[in-house]
Amino acid sequence: MNSETDPDEAPAEDLCDVHLVHEDAVHEALREQEDADHLTYLADTFQILANPTRLQIVDALARRELCVCDLAAVVGVSQSAVSHHLRQLRQMKIVRYRKDGRMAYYRLDDEHIASLFAIGLQHVRE
Repeated sequence: MNSETDPDEAPAEDLCDVHLVHEDAVHEALREQEDADHLTYLADTFQILANPTRLQIVDALARRELCVCDLAAVVGVSQSAVSHHLRQLRQMKIVRYRKDGRMAYYRLDDEHIASLFAIGLQHVRE
């Protein structure tokens, strides 16, 4: 097995030359560690966002509120496919919708999602 698939076979540059655990630093890190449930939910959020079509939807909704028909035209997939993606995004509280008669208009759930998207884009552009 190579080092990319087996964490027990890390490349030499990723390892300490001397095995020494800094107990104070470890205890502090453990004390400050985020709640496991929050980390799991965050990982699930990143997993949902790890899809180019869903990111296109988020990108469009970061700019304006759109209905499913509009999103399908922007993303270039069927309304059914957009609806499927929106359902997943809604379940993770990434998007929300409002009804106006027979139309459903989607927007990002809150500014945190827009910020997360913007920061991610800034990271990949640098």
